[in-house]
Amino acid sequence: QVQLVESGGGLVQPGGSLRLSCTDSGRFFMSYTMGWYRQAPGKERELLARITSGGSTNYADSVKGRFTISRDNRKKTANLQMNSLQPEDTAVYYCNADPEFAGGIDYWGQGTQVTVSS
Repeated sequence: QVQLVESGGGLVQPGGSLRLSCTDSGRFFMSYTMGWYRQAPGKERELLARITSGGSTNYADSVKGRFTISRDNRKKTANLQMNSLQPEDTAVYYCNADPEFAGGIDYWGQGTQVTVSS
């Protein structure tokens, strides 16, 4: 089973950086593509970035060049480095584990708040 816990959110000034981490306490981290999503008030949840177990990545246009997703399979963590943050990046950020095998289900973390404000 997968259990995801996010950390690293908080308040940051425009132009600043934050690093989010997602730790899986389960046993099968390597079998999942890890993703980061966010949801701002009144908006739908938005996919930001994904990274496969082999390290292939893809990004939403809105964060390309500013955000970097990475993973450490030994530590069972997935990270999101966020640079040049702007007020429109304010949202609750969620970690997701999407199975790379047939028949699995995906898992979500509880979310961490990121607020960009001066």
